[in-house]
Amino acid sequence: MTMARIVRFHQTGGPEVLQITQERVAAPAMGELQIKVHALGLNRAESMFRSGQYLEAPQLPARLGYEAAGTVSAVGEGVGGFSVGDAVSTVPAFSQNQYGVYGELVNVPVNAVVKHPATLSWIEAAAVWMQYLTAYGALVDIADTKPGEYVLIPAASSSVGLAAIQISNQIGAIPVALTRYGNKREALLKAGAKHVVATEEQDLVAEVHRITGGKGARVVFDPVGGLTISKLAEATAQGGIIFLYGALSTEPTPLPLFAAIGKQLTIRGYTLFEISADPQRLERAKQFIVKGLADGKLKPVVAKIFPLDQIVAAHRYMESNQQIGKIVVTV
Repeated sequence: MTMARIVRFHQTGGPEVLQITQERVAAPAMGELQIKVHALGLNRAESMFRSGQYLEAPQLPARLGYEAAGTVSAVGEGVGGFSVGDAVSTVPAFSQNQYGVYGELVNVPVNAVVKHPATLSWIEAAAVWMQYLTAYGALVDIADTKPGEYVLIPAASSSVGLAAIQISNQIGAIPVALTRYGNKREALLKAGAKHVVATEEQDLVAEVHRITGGKGARVVFDPVGGLTISKLAEATAQGGIIFLYGALSTEPTPLPLFAAIGKQLTIRGYTLFEISADPQRLERAKQFIVKGLADGKLKPVVAKIFPLDQIVAAHRYMESNQQIGKIVVTV
């Protein structure tokens, strides 16, 4: 047993419910690795879990966190392929009610651990797996997006949005970034978007039809939902697919029935756990992402860095929607 600082919350609510406690961390169990954490990547899924609005309800007092980078400090029974001192990062392949990586020392299941390319800093390595695995699963594994196809990316300045831009470019597709206002246009073009549409300032449907020569985008990768789904459906190509992988909008999400029927659209709910819970699909994803990182075609964009003792401020910043890219916490 070793003492370490661990983040927990004893009630659901805003960022202020997060507390840093001193706790004893047990040795890793069978099939687990223990990691000395150097950096954490923050994700919307964690703020939703903390506020009680996630896919699973937190079992209080709850831990949280999917993404960490650090060094292996102990190896559980039955675990091969890893040694103490290895530089690793974690993949979201577990329930936050079973494991949480916000802390100085954490145990995680071995299937959720990857040796990342040595070229990555700890901060970059903590900003890899949620974003790239989420985008890869939809765009590559499921949609099988082809070179020259258009990909529509709402909330494009988020870490997953930026990952979708990079992966689209990696596979030869054409990323069209959607953002609410034009103040993020230059940053999104610099990040690799081929086109940017500011949806509060431009006509989303008309712009997408102009960009795509009237055909629409075959793949739409939407973490927002809400009333804009109707416009997204109008901007989708015949036989296209709309992925709904988040619920950032607080409005109801109506089914765009006539567009769905008329264009034979697939409107598909999606989470990265479809990929991370399947060993073969996860292995393919790891190979694709590690190769992209090694080639430099995938490069994490870090928006802001906080120390662990400012975890509340880091969550507040995440919920402000000011960031372009990933928020990382150093430990």
